Amino acid sequence: MARLALSLKAKALTYLAQREHSRIELRRKLLSHVDRQRRADASSPLSASAPVPALPAAQEIDELLDWLTEKDLLSADRFVETRVSAREGRFGNLRIHRELAQHGMALDAETAQQLKDSELARARAVWAKRFGTPAVDAADRARQMRFLSARGFSSETVGRVVRSAGLED
Repeated sequence: MARLALSLKAKALTYLAQREHSRIELRRKLLSHVDRQRRADASSPLSASAPVPALPAAQEIDELLDWLTEKDLLSADRFVETRVSAREGRFGNLRIHRELAQHGMALDAETAQQLKDSELARARAVWAKRFGTPAVDAADRARQMRFLSARGFSSETVGRVVRSAGLED
């Protein structure tokens, strides 16, 4: 038995019930959902005999996103807060800023300053969890530095952590 297709609003609420989404991300997912529905309807053997209801266009999706924002179901502030909270223990400021920029978001000044102030301690914690012992040679030190850099920590922070080998400055 075929499952009934969810309405666009129900699909959006399902996504938002799972986790916070940015407007750009939710719009992309809803457009993809509509596209999948169109392809499924076109390939269905019933599509030739039964009239297919019109699927929503991008404008209708934008109107739905406006409604969700108006009802505070879609919130940029909540998205930034949850994304930072989920990422700050494992990643550096550069990575967090880059990820938020991909969603069309930016940190407020206060949060950006808090992340900047805690970056060294967070980098040390990530370093200690992954390595725990000082580098024994230049190759090992370079490997540790690449690891921290790939996690989005600044080069200054990476240098301080690896040089001090996890000890307090």
